[in-house]
Amino acid sequence: MTTAQQRAAGLQTLSIPVEGMTCASCVLRVEKALKGVEGVTEAAVNLATEKASVSFDPAQVSLDQLQKAVEESGYSLVLPQEAGTPTSVQDADAARKDAAFRRLRNDFILSAALSLPVMILSMVSMTDWYMRWSPLSMAETNAVLLLLTTPVMFSPGRRFFAGLWNALRHLAFDMNTLVAVGTGSAYAYSATVVLFPGLMGGEEAVPHVYFDTAATIITLILLGKLLEGSAKRKASDAISKLLGLQPKTAHVTRNGIAMDVPVGSVRPGDIVVVRPGERIPVDGEITSGITTVDESMVTGESLPVEKKAGDAVIGGTINANGSIEFSATAVGNDTLLARIVRTVEEAQGSKAPIQNLADRIASVFVPAVIGAAAVTFILWYTVGGATFTQSLVNFIAVLIIACPCALGLATPTAVMVGTGVGARMGVLIRNAEDLERTRNINVVVLDKTGTITEGKPVVTDVVALNGDGVERVLAHASAIERRSEHPLGAAIVRHAQKQGSTVPDAEAFQSIPGLGVAGSVAGIPVIAGNLLLLQEYAVSAGEAASTVERFAAEGKTSVVVAIGGSAAGVVAIADTVKPSSPAAIRKLKAMGITTVMLTGDNERAAHFIAAQAGVDRVIAGVLPDEKAGHIRALQQEGDVVAMAGDGINDAPALAQADVGIAMGTGTDIAMEAAGVTVMNGDLSGVVQAITLSSRTLRTIRQNLFWAFLYNVIGIPLAALGMLNPTIAAAAMAFSSVSVVSNSLRLRRFRG
Repeated sequence: MTTAQQRAAGLQTLSIPVEGMTCASCVLRVEKALKGVEGVTEAAVNLATEKASVSFDPAQVSLDQLQKAVEESGYSLVLPQEAGTPTSVQDADAARKDAAFRRLRNDFILSAALSLPVMILSMVSMTDWYMRWSPLSMAETNAVLLLLTTPVMFSPGRRFFAGLWNALRHLAFDMNTLVAVGTGSAYAYSATVVLFPGLMGGEEAVPHVYFDTAATIITLILLGKLLEGSAKRKASDAISKLLGLQPKTAHVTRNGIAMDVPVGSVRPGDIVVVRPGERIPVDGEITSGITTVDESMVTGESLPVEKKAGDAVIGGTINANGSIEFSATAVGNDTLLARIVRTVEEAQGSKAPIQNLADRIASVFVPAVIGAAAVTFILWYTVGGATFTQSLVNFIAVLIIACPCALGLATPTAVMVGTGVGARMGVLIRNAEDLERTRNINVVVLDKTGTITEGKPVVTDVVALNGDGVERVLAHASAIERRSEHPLGAAIVRHAQKQGSTVPDAEAFQSIPGLGVAGSVAGIPVIAGNLLLLQEYAVSAGEAASTVERFAAEGKTSVVVAIGGSAAGVVAIADTVKPSSPAAIRKLKAMGITTVMLTGDNERAAHFIAAQAGVDRVIAGVLPDEKAGHIRALQQEGDVVAMAGDGINDAPALAQADVGIAMGTGTDIAMEAAGVTVMNGDLSGVVQAITLSSRTLRTIRQNLFWAFLYNVIGIPLAALGMLNPTIAAAAMAFSSVSVVSNSLRLRRFRG
């Protein structure tokens, strides 16, 4: 369901932090708890971002009810304290995560400081030298190991045992279960050997202890969590970078008084002053001044854009070389930057269909591993003839090598990085489902106006007739059209100004609807319009008729200019193909994608534009309400169809397509209906989106492969007694880190 559809249904979607999750099993439990609340329509929990994206009906369910449901499943939902700007909300979330990261780091440092002497003493105590020269007996050495290991278990390691207790209270299993049972078994056995030596007699004079195993496993897993957390922070920096674009203060003029105010205090209608080199604080419309603006961080377009009075500016972009004043039109959560941040957050919190396989496995993973470990212990002890201690070691190794963390991180970390990279490039992907579906596109349907073409009429040719000069024709045409409100007249005036023509004043101006305009320049009658206008004024068309016919064959609109009662020239106007469109369409073809142009233009004009752009197929003469039907027809042929458009009339077709791609220069309605938005309105962004989707899905598959491989190889090796628990802990920690690190490689993507 799109954002627009949710609003129409009265639904609200929030991205809410969740505390206490450690693996894929936790994710499924939180999702199940949220989906079980009446009034919740959708819930997707992301282990990488540690957030739940929840769509719900506020009339049926409150945030407190959602929080209670999550708490009953053993986790915490961190509700927003109050409404605020995206920056303030993000700052609060970042502060919470930073505090958790510092606690993890401190736990690791303490654990490592105590585990290192445990490991060294355990290794040295097994040497003949130690037995001959040590002032401590083996029993006394084991007592020292107990004293060093106990703080590791119950201070840095407390998180795992607290997680185990929490899981048992809710009759569930997760990663904490595996770690706590594994390390707890090693510690409990070893502590019993030290404190109650008589209970363990029979096998050895002084039974071997496994304090080093318990302490080192805790330390290695904390190290893995620390590295994983650091990598996840890098993976999630897209939103932080976006929010960093907005300055903290704004120069505002109120009641004639200039003042600096926090950007959150800017109100619609405020006059904001921006000096050269400063960032524009909020969205607005320039009231005075001329400048160029670097919009690359929002649109991905590297070239600065010229801005003047009447032009829109975007909050977060950089004012390059001119001082401007503008009237604020959107502030706080209504700015384009805030909308981009929300889109990226929603995408990073969504779940790709490819994750379903990992979810199904995660739902039974931990109980299956505990069962496998128990069977391993029983078989080694009863059938394999191993000692109790060796059977216990193999039991611990099976528990520790299993890693549901990697399964839980494989998809969301790649989605998080991929959507963040897309935002950096000006390609906004609404959710993970659209991201995954985009790579399967084999037909791209393109709206003509504003997508393939510039979307505004420009003069392409000026032809002089009967000995009149081109400059004279253009000067008189622009003089008479300057008072017209017609888009074709505005195009002629813009062209004359660009050419530096001297535009004289016109008198007795008259607009003739459907035909053109008339007036006089320096007392000489001038008319500009179509051939019917010439007939109306009894002016012979002469060569103008054949010139108009030639331009019509090229898909151009002609304005015939008559000066002093005779046809003096013809001005050809067309909506020209964007310079980047042919190259982008060639790249789509190289990717095996068929391109289709869908337009309301007549066949001749449509085919002329299609030939310039290199489009494979043309569907012309299509009414706005017929576009979605043509998309549906292509889908019924078995094609996976993307639709790229920018107008209000494109919204139904964008919604019908498998992937709707809104050109960001278009309307908000088009952007709401689309799964992908190309902020700079350039077709090259469509190529970027498809390529990024393919690269992200490839990364997800690699992550899932490695996550499964660790367990498929590691668990049997541990069960066969070929894997030391300490090595298993290192492998478990490395598996999660490797999955996140592989996802981080997507940050190098440049398209």
